[in-house]
This record gives sequence, structure tokens and C-alpha cells, in this order.
Amino acid sequence: MPNSPTVSRRERLRNQTLSEIKDHAFAQVAEGGPEALSLNAIAREMQMSGPALYRYFDSREALLAALVYDSYEDLADTLQAVAVKTRGEEPGGRFKALADAYRAWALEHQQHYRLLFATTYGSGRIAPEKTVPVANRSMMPFLEVLGALYAQAEASVPASLEGQLERWGRKRPQASDLSAKVLRRGLVAWTRLHGVVSLEIDGVFESLNIDPELVYAGEVDEIIAV
Repeated sequence: MPNSPTVSRRERLRNQTLSEIKDHAFAQVAEGGPEALSLNAIAREMQMSGPALYRYFDSREALLAALVYDSYEDLADTLQAVAVKTRGEEPGGRFKALADAYRAWALEHQQHYRLLFATTYGSGRIAPEKTVPVANRSMMPFLEVLGALYAQAEASVPASLEGQLERWGRKRPQASDLSAKVLRRGLVAWTRLHGVVSLEIDGVFESLNIDPELVYAGEVDEIIAV
């Protein structure tokens, strides 16, 4: 067998530093939101000079883009693994498995989730050429399953929305063959799922003395009830 490529000591140190910078950045975002992110503050915490840190990220926007990319990448990997594991099963069960994985990831990585879905940074505001493709990859497993789930469902789509949905689908290879009807249902299903998970993370259901697990389960059941 050929020897596996080795990582030099310099590369290892660089990767460790990158990881530490991102850890400090997420701590800042968790405490004060994306606006609180400061490269100079991170440099002080790491006992680095400002110019030294700027060799890793030349701006706070570049660092935020890296945080968004890493978060989407982790979410996409999680959902893709579930999609592969459940391939061949019936669509309703596959959707539930994906939804469960999405919720579990959000609850485990709440600040990552908020960065992606509770700020404008996760919607392609910064470095769209880098963040939009990986964001699409996180949505594709849902669209694939919903395409099968809603293939025979009756639904009407307003003409103005139909054109927008079709243009949106054409930009995503795995969604290009889905009808506007399926894309609309997929968008609404994700919106409902996102809404429930976001309210759970923000503690809204707890303040109402309502079990978020029950609300979530009911929402999933309604989404897959075609």
C-alpha cells in the first residue's frame, strides 16, 4: 500500500491555531452575537500580535465566513449520513429520521445554529461563493426525500411563486427536476421545522410550560401526512 501523505509539523501547528481562533470566535459570538466578534480581542486572548492573527484571517468577515462554512459543513455531513443510512426506506420514515437529526444537531450546537439561521450571515451575506454551495448541500437530503413524499400530492402554486421556485430549483442540481409543487411543499416543511426548533432553542415552549418534544413530534407527523 502507498504511504499516506504526512502532515508537516508546520501544518499541524497552523491547523491547531486555526481551530483555536475559531473556538474563541464562537465563544464571542455566543456571548454577544456576530457583531461582538473582534480579531484584536482574539489575538489578545491567544497572546498573539494582531498582524500574526491577520495572517490566518484578513478580516472579521473572513472569519465569520469560515464559521458559517464550518457550521453548514457539519450540519450537511450529519444529514447526508442519515440520508445514506435510510436510503431505500419509505419517504415518511426518512423525513422523520432527517428531521430528528436536524433537531438533535441544533440542540447540540445551538450557537452554530443561531449563526446560520438567526442572523443574516448564514444566508449568503458574506462569501456567497463559499457558503451558499455548502448551505445547499445541507438542504438537499430534505428535498430529495420530500420529492418522493410529495410526488403524487395535489397542490396548486400561484403563478408568481411558481416561477421563483423553478428558478431556485434550477440553481441546485439535485432539485432541478423537482416541480414547483414539490419545492413549495419542501420550503414550507423546512420553514415549519425550523420554526419549531428555533422556538425550542430560545426557550419559548419552556416559558409556556409546553413540552417542545410533543410540539415537534406533532409537526413532523403533520408534514409527512400527505
